[in-house]
Amino acid sequence: MNDIEKLKGLVLAPYIIKATTLIGVRRKVGGNQFRHAFATLAILLDYKMFSDPILLKASVIHDLFEDCPQTNEQDIRNIDEHSNQVVDLVLEVTKSTKVTKAEYLKNILENGTVNAKILKVADRISNLTDLHRDNYPKSKMSRYLNETETYVLPMAKQVSKDMETELSDLVRTRRVLLSFLRYPGVLGNKQL
Repeated sequence: MNDIEKLKGLVLAPYIIKATTLIGVRRKVGGNQFRHAFATLAILLDYKMFSDPILLKASVIHDLFEDCPQTNEQDIRNIDEHSNQVVDLVLEVTKSTKVTKAEYLKNILENGTVNAKILKVADRISNLTDLHRDNYPKSKMSRYLNETETYVLPMAKQVSKDMETELSDLVRTRRVLLSFLRYPGVLGNKQL
């Protein structure tokens, strides 16, 4: 069975139903976490990662436990023959409140599975695509870009040259944007 045939047989509906909980979770960039989950899935599909149903299913719910802690893990573990592995992958990319963001990302970089790294890179591509000057102060954007260069770009280098290229390009273009910001909330002489 080729990748397209595998994709034709992929059943996402039960995971989509669980992900609808994210519709009410707003993002600072606009929209909601549900749309972000689908953007992450779309990035994986864009890179032709059709053959791993666990990765694709996990992408749809990758922020569910973090953003909706009331989610019943066991309900998801009972969805289908992949659900235990899907939940394990989602938990691997879920940041605990007990660690810093740097510790969390360093752990994925140094100890994460290949799928965790791929999912985190796709997630970061989506986040950087949505990282705009009118939603975040210059200092936060700069920290986020530094974090991406330190932890997520090395992950991308390990798992996909093409994803590494896109992530590098996104960091570079966001750095150019930052260079135009004189101070938080202002682009050139134009008040935001």
